[in-house]
Amino acid sequence: MSPLSQFKAVIFDLDGVITDTARYHYLAWKRLAEAQGVHFDEAFNEHLKGIDRMGSLELILASATRSYTDAEKLALATEKNEHYKELIATMTPADLLPGAVEALDAARAAGLKIGLASVSRNAFEVLDRLGITGKFDYVVDAGTIARGKPDPEIFLKAARELGVAPGDCFGVEDAVAGVASIKAAGMYAIGVGDPRVLAQADIVIPDLAAFPLN
Repeated sequence: MSPLSQFKAVIFDLDGVITDTARYHYLAWKRLAEAQGVHFDEAFNEHLKGIDRMGSLELILASATRSYTDAEKLALATEKNEHYKELIATMTPADLLPGAVEALDAARAAGLKIGLASVSRNAFEVLDRLGITGKFDYVVDAGTIARGKPDPEIFLKAARELGVAPGDCFGVEDAVAGVASIKAAGMYAIGVGDPRVLAQADIVIPDLAAFPLN
């Protein structure tokens, strides 16, 4: 019997779990950072995983040589997002990660409610381009929460909207902040990626092709 058979709902992260928009975020942040004279590489980008847009911007601007007003920060965040949206406009179902559709279908076949907890403000557009919007019972994005991951708010809201107690849910995340958010919500956590990095997760799988319900 699967260790997940006791649960009533599963809540997936989007970026890095179902699709890899990370490269688009990277390109958009890199262009913005370098325009502000801030060196930006893959190592810097790792620190932004699971962090919302304004939080990521603050981390980048902390390395700048000048300070920024709130209005300037908002303008920069908007500029980054517009560039990101141009990049994701090219996405298709071919951009789904291995095992993603199978995992969603397996969860549905197991009778689980399915939620999405994404700190992206473009989650609905990405889902639409991937052709999987209808596979989710409820989607929580950054526009509907006050606090981003690792705060548990996003997973707690998803559970509430799904009508399932947090303890009856498990979450699926690829980022340290995301796993911390799941655990803080009182849920079972499946990490996707490196077990050494996602040590707080209850179990870690390499990708959704290894999803325990598949």
